[in-house]
Amino acid sequence: MPELPEVETVVRDLQPELVGCRIVTLQVGRKKLRTPWRTAWSGLLAERTIHAVGRRGKWIILELDGGQYLVFHLGMTGQLTVTPSVAVRQDHTHLVFDLDNDQQLRFRDIRRFGSATLFACRTDLDTFFVRSGLGPEPFDLSADYWAKCLAATTRSLKAVLLDQRVVAGVGNIYADESLFEARLHPMRRGCDLSKKEADRLRRAIATVLCRAIERRGSSIRNYVGGSGLQGEYQNEFRVYGRTGEPCPRCRTAIARLRLAGRSTHYCPCCQRS
Repeated sequence: MPELPEVETVVRDLQPELVGCRIVTLQVGRKKLRTPWRTAWSGLLAERTIHAVGRRGKWIILELDGGQYLVFHLGMTGQLTVTPSVAVRQDHTHLVFDLDNDQQLRFRDIRRFGSATLFACRTDLDTFFVRSGLGPEPFDLSADYWAKCLAATTRSLKAVLLDQRVVAGVGNIYADESLFEARLHPMRRGCDLSKKEADRLRRAIATVLCRAIERRGSSIRNYVGGSGLQGEYQNEFRVYGRTGEPCPRCRTAIARLRLAGRSTHYCPCCQRS
């Protein structure tokens, strides 16, 4: 599933391609996405100009004139790209937005766990995020907030990092990589961390995510950025997906366990329990 670095890469790719463009028409596929597309939305989007492209957690937000917001979630295999109108349309393309510059914004999703939703105003959008319980952005975590969240839970650090209500945008890959960066075992309980360890993890999350954004995210299966280019951070993983391979710090074999319902990778030496 695309995580924050991948979604941020899509946003940065789309910004120069979409801002100032006008949506002329919309083509909707026959198969439903996770959130079914409403017929009325097609009429509301016609002739709308895209003012801005942003992100909240793993959601991509297109701000339109008239105060509307078109919000995408990539799910597990979603791709949101700007393509010349004459380009061959790939299978599993469910939404095609014709733009006024002979380009198209195409939403493709093989497994159809992604979604596209139109919100009538900023209040509706904010209400949606509040009701979803979405936590703060990783780059906005205050030391006090983060320390209190960890001190109040007996859950493992891996489970805390995957909880979008605590911190938005972090998924399985970057949870493992952040814990390695911070030299903390994924099974450690949040309440057992010292303030110094908690802050080390807070800073490690931001460091790893920034590093991944610089490399355009990680292309494991279907992920591509908004320009159709793949990410490169998968070539720099230090623990994720490297079971049995040597730790880049100490050469101990990377171990794997099942934690919080997900495969979890760590170094038994650098990340002692």
